[in-house]
Amino acid sequence: MPGTRLRDFIITDEDWIFAVADYCHDNGIRSVLRYVPDPHGSRGVDKKYRKLDFDDAFRFMRSMRPEWVKDVHVVPWDRVKEILAPDERLPLVMKDREKIRIIVRALQKKVQLEKMGVTGSHLVGLQNDSSDIDFIVYGSSWFTARDIIANAKKGKGQITEISDEMWHEIYNKRRPELSFEEFLLHEQRKGNRGMVDGTYFDLLYVRDWKEIAPCMRGMDAGYMTVEALVTNADFSFDSPAIYKVEHPEIRYVLSYTHTYAGQGLVGEIIEARGMVEVVGNMKRLVVGTSREPKGEWIRSLTLLEKSS
Repeated sequence: MPGTRLRDFIITDEDWIFAVADYCHDNGIRSVLRYVPDPHGSRGVDKKYRKLDFDDAFRFMRSMRPEWVKDVHVVPWDRVKEILAPDERLPLVMKDREKIRIIVRALQKKVQLEKMGVTGSHLVGLQNDSSDIDFIVYGSSWFTARDIIANAKKGKGQITEISDEMWHEIYNKRRPELSFEEFLLHEQRKGNRGMVDGTYFDLLYVRDWKEIAPCMRGMDAGYMTVEALVTNADFSFDSPAIYKVEHPEIRYVLSYTHTYAGQGLVGEIIEARGMVEVVGNMKRLVVGTSREPKGEWIRSLTLLEKSS
């Protein structure tokens, strides 16, 4: 069976549908349950499914497959019936979805179709009228795509900026340890969110196959707040987002919550609070040790100083 990577979906032999959570799958596919068959479910046509939020998914798995429950859900390879890859299925998905075709047409000026994909409910065919579009661009092409989207939002086409109302919805859903004003200041300069013909979309980063490195596990060593200079942010929109920093103790700051992806640029001073993780002789700071991290954050002090 071929490998999987972040934001792929898998379908098990019981027709449970999982979203792949990262790139580390030596002992099974690390993922999170998203949809289960349910005759009373609100998703699907020929077969009905029920969508599970994060907490419901863990309750379901603890009841049905407790041995698969770790920090995420680890699905044994021999229970996987199908892998849904966002890049491979995009040509099929976009055939009857004009809003996705609008995004593709905008990006194709400078980004190859093979570097694009769509994930979430659109990938598995369980979208409804209110479904957002989770659009993927792989590798360094993501930054080109982000710039195209940012420029498109300045025009008068079908790709537009997010409304104030939608920004408040996103903020209330994320519930970050930042004020709304701080949150908005960081988010608006990222340029990776927008509206397409009235539907919200997010431009998501996933690594090219050649960029995937061996996973490293560490030991927790308590909470810490740091101020550090960002020296590399090539993977700052990945999951986890990775910032290489200059600091007496901490070599990298990682974020497992999407809110803090792209939060700091090279040359900026960031303030971050999270769990120190010791990996060999290296220490890194991990933000997002829970689904909705409380008391953990990343903010660009440089950005906030410039805006004050």
